[in-house]
Amino acid sequence: MTRITIDPITRLEGHGKIEIFLDEAGNVANAYFQIPELRGFEQFCVGRPAEEMPRITNRICGVCPEAHHMAATKALDMLYGVEPSSAVKKLREMFYCAFYVTDHTVHFYALGGPDFVIGPDAPAGERNILGVIHKVGVEIGKQVIACRQRNHHVIKMVGGRGVHPVAGLPGGWSKAITEAERQEIEAIARQNIDFGLFSLQLFDQVVLGNPAYVDMVLSDTYTHRTYYMGTVDEQNKSNFYDGLIRVVDPDGKEFVKYPARDYAQHIAERVEPWSYLKFPYLKGVGWKGFVDGNDSGVYCATPLSRLNAADGMATPLAQEAFEKFYTTLGSKKVNGRYQPVHHRLATHWARLVELLYAAERMLELITDPEITDPNVRVKVTSKPTEGIGSVEAPRGTLTHHYRTDERGILTHVNMIVGTTNNYAPMAMSVKRAAEGLIKEGTIVTEGLLNRVEMSFRNYDPCMSCATHSLPGQMPLEVVVRDPAGDEITRLSQYT
Repeated sequence: MTRITIDPITRLEGHGKIEIFLDEAGNVANAYFQIPELRGFEQFCVGRPAEEMPRITNRICGVCPEAHHMAATKALDMLYGVEPSSAVKKLREMFYCAFYVTDHTVHFYALGGPDFVIGPDAPAGERNILGVIHKVGVEIGKQVIACRQRNHHVIKMVGGRGVHPVAGLPGGWSKAITEAERQEIEAIARQNIDFGLFSLQLFDQVVLGNPAYVDMVLSDTYTHRTYYMGTVDEQNKSNFYDGLIRVVDPDGKEFVKYPARDYAQHIAERVEPWSYLKFPYLKGVGWKGFVDGNDSGVYCATPLSRLNAADGMATPLAQEAFEKFYTTLGSKKVNGRYQPVHHRLATHWARLVELLYAAERMLELITDPEITDPNVRVKVTSKPTEGIGSVEAPRGTLTHHYRTDERGILTHVNMIVGTTNNYAPMAMSVKRAAEGLIKEGTIVTEGLLNRVEMSFRNYDPCMSCATHSLPGQMPLEVVVRDPAGDEITRLSQYT
């Protein structure tokens, strides 16, 4: 049996590798998407004061610390029994929208976009943000950098720090914004809307305008029929900060809708011996293995998933983009809502629809007169017990669950991270891509292996966020080699 290893895989946060095994004929017998790193945040947070969690957990990742900060802060709201005011909720959500704009910008232009702008088979040294700028022009590159810069300025202004925010408090926020700051942020939000429209136009030209790319997006190689998860508001429109978590089946029918506090009634986590990352699945369906369809409990939680789970977007320009997304990809309406799109590479397009929504929603919130209310703190009087908080991280539904003793010291921590939700579909996507691209007689090139990597890259995975401690022991293997590279001995534990 022939073995093909892609190690390290590229353009993701964290570490991982792909192992592809070919049978004697040269066809794919199996493929594994392995995560060899271990980060035990769920374990080493135990014993810490609960109020430290918004500042600790955002250190899990330098890409999306705002998501962990917000989920942890919302978990503290419940833990201490305090309800944030309307003004605080608006301030938090506005801050979170600024984060969404910058995060989606990073993935499209620096991580996922190079495969389309430069081309999936281009030399590896060119498939990066510098290659994108060279291809599309320096002025566009300046727009990307400016978008990141101005939104990180908002994050620092409102969140207290430019990378790891510190403003979240139980039931509140550490700092109100002034009218002068509000006006500055309003101008930034308007620029973000223009940038969102520009990015969608660029996608239309570069991807939809290229028949070969359209064929690749629509191919069976990158298609799966799974359940889809996303947070929705009272009108079943997509929302990143608050609402109910909705799951629809592969045909678009609502399977369940629940508040974050009930997540454990609906989601279970499975462990496989070949990876540190856990595999969540729907309890109401059950684990049937790495297969898709209505009978499999595998679900997806991504920008594409959020669009599939929602009935639409809550802002006008994003709703127009939403309609174009589904009609262009041939989705039909059943009972008033579009049928899910199952083409996983369409996630890149869905991400840009969300970028535009985040920009519009940011403007809506920052022009609300209540958002400058100076009363952003509340007095906490209840004893802490248990708290669950959830937001939509760019990579999927993020849930933080804490239990404490009567002093507020953590006794239990569980986190289902955006990427963790998607580990089973990512593993399936890698295998599907390998099977579709590598056949008997195929010459395996670097470009072909990059197309296999594209199958996980559209999920925008963050492995540092996603890997936790279960069962709690990290395998160690030491290989001793002589000067010629030949193995002398091999020592291992827990393997």
